[in-house]
Amino acid sequence: MPSELTLVKPVALPTQSAVATVYESTNLADAFAVQLPFGASSDPEVLWRFLISQQPSWIGWLTNARDAIVACFGLKTAKHLATLSSEANADRIGIFKVYAKSETEIVLGEDDKHLDFRLSVLHTPDLSPTLGGQLTVSTVVHCHNLLGRAYILVIAPFHRQVVKASLRRAAHIGWPKAAAR
Repeated sequence: MPSELTLVKPVALPTQSAVATVYESTNLADAFAVQLPFGASSDPEVLWRFLISQQPSWIGWLTNARDAIVACFGLKTAKHLATLSSEANADRIGIFKVYAKSETEIVLGEDDKHLDFRLSVLHTPDLSPTLGGQLTVSTVVHCHNLLGRAYILVIAPFHRQVVKASLRRAAHIGWPKAAAR
């Protein structure tokens, strides 16, 4: 049975998140949260970098399969986006463009011809002195056309499993510690 610190739960899109109102209409909006332990970092960028560096290996296989399919439609692939990260002026983390950063949230995403998406990594403090706050990963998608809507219809169940599995694995491994001040 998962402990409170590894339990990933679906939650409402946080109203304080920058992605809550980024699009006038959305074709997908979801959020998943996990409790952080006392002493864990509260820096959303540190938490995001850790989260994506610890993903289960099957996510890489799924990404490769996705890339093979979407390349046929002229859509951006993860491989292409990864090359953008190596450019000197690129404000990216892995395949994701960074749109905004604050002490409590980092907003990442990408725009393409079929859809635009934003992903929020939000840390909210906890009132309990024995816990390290809550980490919420939220995704919102705005589709431009039928291709985007069809894509989301197919990809949404995989997306949700990827987010939940990534959060569970990071919690199981142990979140990075807060930087000493």
